Amino acid sequence: MAETSLDKAYRMLTSDDEGRVCRDIPESACNHQPRNFFTHIVSLAATKMADGLIDPKLVLSWLLTQLGSPALFIGLLVPVRESGALLPQLFTAASLRHLPLRKWAWTVGSIVQGIAAISIAIAALTLEGEAAGLAIILALGVLAIARSVCSVTYKDVLGKTVSKSRRGTATGTASSVSALFVIVFGALLATGFIGRMPIVLAGIFLAGALWVFAAALFSTLEEEPGATEGGANPLAAAFDNFKLLATDAQLRRFIATRGLLISTALAPPFMVTLGTSQQSGNAWGGLGLLVVASATATLLSAYVWGRLADRSSRKVLIFSALAATIALVGTLILNEMGLLNESWSLPLMIFALMIAYQGVRLGRSTHLVDMATPETRAAYTALSNTIIGILLALGGAFSIMAELTGVPAVLATLAGMSALAILVAIGLSEVQDEADDTASDA
Repeated sequence: MAETSLDKAYRMLTSDDEGRVCRDIPESACNHQPRNFFTHIVSLAATKMADGLIDPKLVLSWLLTQLGSPALFIGLLVPVRESGALLPQLFTAASLRHLPLRKWAWTVGSIVQGIAAISIAIAALTLEGEAAGLAIILALGVLAIARSVCSVTYKDVLGKTVSKSRRGTATGTASSVSALFVIVFGALLATGFIGRMPIVLAGIFLAGALWVFAAALFSTLEEEPGATEGGANPLAAAFDNFKLLATDAQLRRFIATRGLLISTALAPPFMVTLGTSQQSGNAWGGLGLLVVASATATLLSAYVWGRLADRSSRKVLIFSALAATIALVGTLILNEMGLLNESWSLPLMIFALMIAYQGVRLGRSTHLVDMATPETRAAYTALSNTIIGILLALGGAFSIMAELTGVPAVLATLAGMSALAILVAIGLSEVQDEADDTASDA
């Protein structure tokens, strides 16, 4: 059969010279792999673009400030978004397992995220002050819960439709494509040629449309029905999932590594606080530069991290932890030297940290999917995400620490967590090598 353009593009991205390699997916799914591979890339890229347009740490914080919302609501943005997307997963995974085709859960979750994003934009157009803050926080909470459904089902669908050694490439490519789009958005913010509020509101409306588009595309995936056993009572399943910690040492080490590496997610606001407190001038232009720096880091590193993760997700986590440590220590050194208020220094450090952050995201995602079996993948995902959600919620204590001891002390602590993650990650198994051994024995 003649090779199609889709097959050629698939072979180019995956460097697949051995034909279609289907190492741990059904043979029937192998025939659909090139199409499924690109469906994952496009739909995931669309949702990542939406995430960049509605970033709570930057975009929504600025929006609530402009609407005159109390500081309480601004402080709730990141905890609601991050913890709300993770904490429910332990209790929903078992129920979602009743679905033989889990792409539909992801599809509905993406649609709900789109509706929630549009609701945020409408609230910003029609409300002010406390009312706007409350409405936007509630909409963001709905968005986060819907995202939790997508998160707990995505890895399962990915594991059934794309072969091992191709998954990191798919997610990494999606991250790179979306980053290019967010760079354009950040450049618009930095130039100031167009009014700030119209750009932000248009971006949020567009984010809603992108989530709906992604849902429509994802629904076309050729997914094989999966096992539905184990869909017990959610609370009982939650306790059963926690029992996995007692029996699986590698799972414990993986969650410990991921827990220490939440430093890459918690650090940016403190870095921005430390840097911008010393700067004057157009703060919006500075924000635009930070958005560009973050998106550029994603564009340049995500595909590379994804390809490396398909070879050794363990090493990706180690190198990411090392990069995060260097970025955070570098920020502290620049601050001590009085250079952090220079226009280049903070964007450079954010750029370095975001390279590490992308490595953490792609490394831990690929490692989790590849270390789990089809039977344990959903439970591992839910357990890991819920524990990390709790840790992120507790991360609010760093704000208290910053008030008591100063921002540099917080960054030093986060740097220490990243450094410790290197040591913990060294003990992880090379799950990609284990898969190769299994395949050769078969």
